Amino acid sequence: MSSTPHLRSLNINNINPHVKEAKYAVRGELAVRSEEYRAKLAKGNAGLPFEKIISANIGNPQQLDQKPITFFRQVLSLLEYPPLLEHEDVLLNQLGYKSDVLERARWLLKTVGSVGAYSASAGAVGIKDSVAKFIEERDGHPSDPKDIYLSAGASSGVNTLLHIICSSPNTGVLVPIPQYPLYTASLAVLEAKCVPYYLDESKGWGTDLEAIKTAYNKAVAEGTDVRAIVIINPGNPTGASLAEEDIKAVIDFAAQEKLVVLADEVYQTNVFIGKFHSFKGVLRNLQKEDPEKYKYVELASLHSVSKGMVGECGHRGGYFELVGFDPEVVEQIYKFVSISLCAPVIGQCLVELMVNPPKEGQPSYPLYKQEWDGIFSGLKKRATALYEAFQEMEGVECQVPQGSMYLFPTINLPAKAVEAAKKQGRSPDEFYCFRLLDATGVCVVPGAGFGQKENTLHFRTTFLAPGTEWVGRITKFHKEFMEEFR
Repeated sequence: MSSTPHLRSLNINNINPHVKEAKYAVRGELAVRSEEYRAKLAKGNAGLPFEKIISANIGNPQQLDQKPITFFRQVLSLLEYPPLLEHEDVLLNQLGYKSDVLERARWLLKTVGSVGAYSASAGAVGIKDSVAKFIEERDGHPSDPKDIYLSAGASSGVNTLLHIICSSPNTGVLVPIPQYPLYTASLAVLEAKCVPYYLDESKGWGTDLEAIKTAYNKAVAEGTDVRAIVIINPGNPTGASLAEEDIKAVIDFAAQEKLVVLADEVYQTNVFIGKFHSFKGVLRNLQKEDPEKYKYVELASLHSVSKGMVGECGHRGGYFELVGFDPEVVEQIYKFVSISLCAPVIGQCLVELMVNPPKEGQPSYPLYKQEWDGIFSGLKKRATALYEAFQEMEGVECQVPQGSMYLFPTINLPAKAVEAAKKQGRSPDEFYCFRLLDATGVCVVPGAGFGQKENTLHFRTTFLAPGTEWVGRITKFHKEFMEEFR
């Protein structure tokens, strides 16, 4: 109960109960404690057993020293302060800008007018043209700019789509478990139902169609109006990258049961094993093979500047593309995004740069290619180092890193550790993660925050932090933890 119920209009007992119900472990209690430690270290606190916080709890590349792509930031600097373009000689001969940087900045300024002004509700038309061209080149199928909505990161797009889909407390959405908690939290706020389906850890966290069918049939039998299915590809928190056959199976099921497919594809450039297959590309191929069967499949695909080698989380840029939606529903989606006026225009411009980067033969290409390849190889190297460390740790099992920015290892903890966790009122994986943070300064997220099968324990860690010294911290801690509770 609130201790001051009569002093203010709002108290914890009378605010929206669905907000209280929502959980978002990625920025939960562990993250708060890590920031408290960071503040102590900044003030010269010498009482902690570590000198630096490693925020491996969230996919925030530039917080963990991933450097911005030079071409992107140079263009953005000119968009933010266009008078710099009046000093072309200084830019080119003293500051290292290339001619294509200036050309792109002038084109974007012509397209948006000013990054300080609102754009059209669904985004600047010229930028949507660039996104459509990118999708066409990626998939080999046409894309219409009118079907593209620029958003404040992919999260904003998810929020829009779930608001449209979830019409009552009986609305259900199939969500992969483990999953990025944006989906369960958003459904809780909307008072809709999460219908969980479990990914198959034994098969590299692949999508199991039988698990999807079982979850769907159970929910329908209980009276839930299941409207949509969420797929995160490559996966978060698992890092799994779906094979084309798995995507076909999901689309086939969606066509059969008339489910909207929400394809979260923000990690599409983070693929270490195999090849990324977009849901849009696979759907269009299926529609060519059997036009009638797949004619009315509704697909919303999401992408973002926050992940991959771009890593510009703070600029809040993204988009979603609609395929197969009823025109009257599209009108309501447009109205909904209009309520928020528009996505940040500087973020929209960054989306344009992401989908239309320097091409071979252009002045900025050599540095762009060097930076892109360097970031990718660094991520892969650290993912491998972390995976190999987990392989050597007692009671830890981990799938080979396939993509995205995360590993999601299983941890098998001693009975005494489980009992100690119970005494603290915490789940065993949460207990382990707090002990890890307190001992090493490395912040990860317990598997309970993403969902996991009963009687299993996991944690999610990014592999974004530079170097491998922090991996050694985890290894040392784990050995001592297991000895303590043996």
